[in-house]
Amino acid sequence: MSNLKILISDSGIAGSVFAYCLLRAYPNADITIIERDPSLRLTGASVDIRSSAVDIIKWMGVEPTIRKQTTNEKGVQFVDANGKPVATLEASGRSDIQSVTSEYEIFRGALAKIFIDPIIERVTTIFNESIDHFEQGDDGVFVTFAKSKEVKKFDLLIAADGVRSKIRAAMLNTSAEEHILSKGVHVAYFTIEKDLLQGGQLAKWYNTTNRRAIFLRPDPDPAGRTRGNLMVITTDRELETRQKLDEAIRNSNESYVTLMEEQFHDAGWMAPEVLQGMRQSDDFYCSLFGRVRAPKLQDGRVVLLGDAGYATPGIGTSLAIIGGYVLAGELLNHGGDIKMASRGYENVMLPYVNSMTNSEAPMQYLNPQTWWGIRIRNFILGTVTGLKLDKMAMMVGSALGLTEKKVAMPDYPWLTEETLYNLEAEELIILLPPSLPKHYCLG
Repeated sequence: MSNLKILISDSGIAGSVFAYCLLRAYPNADITIIERDPSLRLTGASVDIRSSAVDIIKWMGVEPTIRKQTTNEKGVQFVDANGKPVATLEASGRSDIQSVTSEYEIFRGALAKIFIDPIIERVTTIFNESIDHFEQGDDGVFVTFAKSKEVKKFDLLIAADGVRSKIRAAMLNTSAEEHILSKGVHVAYFTIEKDLLQGGQLAKWYNTTNRRAIFLRPDPDPAGRTRGNLMVITTDRELETRQKLDEAIRNSNESYVTLMEEQFHDAGWMAPEVLQGMRQSDDFYCSLFGRVRAPKLQDGRVVLLGDAGYATPGIGTSLAIIGGYVLAGELLNHGGDIKMASRGYENVMLPYVNSMTNSEAPMQYLNPQTWWGIRIRNFILGTVTGLKLDKMAMMVGSALGLTEKKVAMPDYPWLTEETLYNLEAEELIILLPPSLPKHYCLG
């Protein structure tokens, strides 16, 4: 089945990587991407690339471009209320064993653009649209669009619509909140139009009481900017605070900004400058730093991809890249048999994501509740980094072959460039982008 007709819900990294890989397998695939926003969302905080995703970006040929557009962050430095360094975790300088700072730290918008640019003219994009509901039939899935009310039939529906996926909720007959775990980390993201790091390439992490953290990351913009994060970590015993944070996120960005001003006004360190920068920023957004663990990733012709199926803080972007590659590879392996490919994708991805911890404990330990807890954490981090035990552990791990855990997946028979050229010459398959764009916006 070379003329697969596929609908991808949302134009993020997972969907773009899948579309790129699928067009490598099936150059004539008919792909539609719907996006609820009026344009591509090319914004966002720093993300990174790890594990098998590193191999995939090299296979895609975009690794050099990604390296050129990284944030140049060299590590993370923990500081006290006076800005004095407590501990520094430097980047490893390797892609097989990475520290807190990856070799591929890049802003989400830049990465999304790198992935979607090569395929944007080979897919149909519809903006200001989303899915109202869908029904599966024997030979396709019938999708009703929310705004146009139009009903269209597709061979496969890809849910890449994020942590609170409405498609996941419909597929599993649950609420969108049902499979969101680790609900205790809330984060505000924004750009500060001032270089608070004074040209430094180390991110700065500051903690104060009640599990509040200020995290500042470098921005290579020559105008001088800083990427700011405000984090509030709660336990199951702190439900009142957690509910206030959840309610503020649901209400509006303004509600959350106001709440952060209340929560951090007495935080110390650079809190006044950070809060002022947050108030003046034009790219503020906030979210729950949550995990998604769906019991299954497919139901016939409907597939969960990326955060919709397995959001995981710290490696979510990498999982999105891996998932897109694996799904396209399974469609190639199974000759376009949708149901067989969907099951193959689930069999590869589900064990891998389920092997990862669902515990909130690491974030709680890293962000203590009291000053006493913060001092203990600082002592431990300072001792480990001062004695270079972190670097020694990486060296030993490398010598023992203990690199980052990768996904066990088949060796997919991707078409080579030579094969694609021959197909074009012999079968007149059009592989180059059309002269006219195939994207439009519903007004």
